[in-house]
Amino acid sequence: MKYAWIQDNAKTYKVAVMCNKLSVSRNGYYNWLKGKEKPKDAMLPHLVKLAFDEFRQTYGTRRIKYFLLKEYGWILSRRRIADTMKLLGLRTKNRRRFRVVTTDSKHNFAISPNRLSQDFYASRPNEVYVGDITYIWTKEGWLYLATTIDLYSRSIVGYAMDDRLHTAIIINALRASKIRRESLNGAIFHSDRGSQYASDEFREYLKVNGMIQSMSAKGNCYDNAVAESFFHTLKTELTHHIRFQTKEEAKEAISEYISFYNTKRMHSYNDYLSPMEAEIRWWLYEKNRAA
Repeated sequence: MKYAWIQDNAKTYKVAVMCNKLSVSRNGYYNWLKGKEKPKDAMLPHLVKLAFDEFRQTYGTRRIKYFLLKEYGWILSRRRIADTMKLLGLRTKNRRRFRVVTTDSKHNFAISPNRLSQDFYASRPNEVYVGDITYIWTKEGWLYLATTIDLYSRSIVGYAMDDRLHTAIIINALRASKIRRESLNGAIFHSDRGSQYASDEFREYLKVNGMIQSMSAKGNCYDNAVAESFFHTLKTELTHHIRFQTKEEAKEAISEYISFYNTKRMHSYNDYLSPMEAEIRWWLYEKNRAA
């Protein structure tokens, strides 16, 4: 009953937001739904444009189709959405080829066993995390980004950015994750064999927080595919389309994108729910089961 109440109120809120953006009254919208004229015929272009702009001009027909189904219950073919996008002149941002870059694994630190073996499933939040580092070019030089991703929802639970590539950046990303989760005890942390992740300092941080370390096979980027997939999405949807003048500008844009990714961007792994929605769904299920 509580879940149904939340769904009903969420739907009312979404309708209100839609009507506000389209400059129509809610009474007018509901009357339109009851009328003889099919609302899809007149409102489809407006809603397609709304979804396209709302999601940073990155959604193609597949995600717009799921957006219209999830938000408004409209069942439409991708072909019809494609025709509408063509009519409106909407084109998604071009995707550049993404080159996977692995961190330096030539070091004398110990290597932890691969506890995932490309099994990227987690039964609940705070069970398994994956981490990685990438870099973004600015006119002031390279900016390094470290992320920690929860495998259950694909949420970016923690991240950190710095001018230099060192162990502190991945510890800071994991520290941010701990603040959000309160405890990391018992969780697995998986990464590649980079010297930062294999360092004594990072291993000690995992030990203090009760985490279990896991590492990819040597030179196998597929063993950390979830982390690489997020960097691919980040670069093809954001950083490849902006020439950052300063590192501070890049930090602000990346932070804003991660917030969008966690709270709004539909993820195919989550049945086209955002990572935040996937975690809320799990929380509601567990709460109802315990009641």
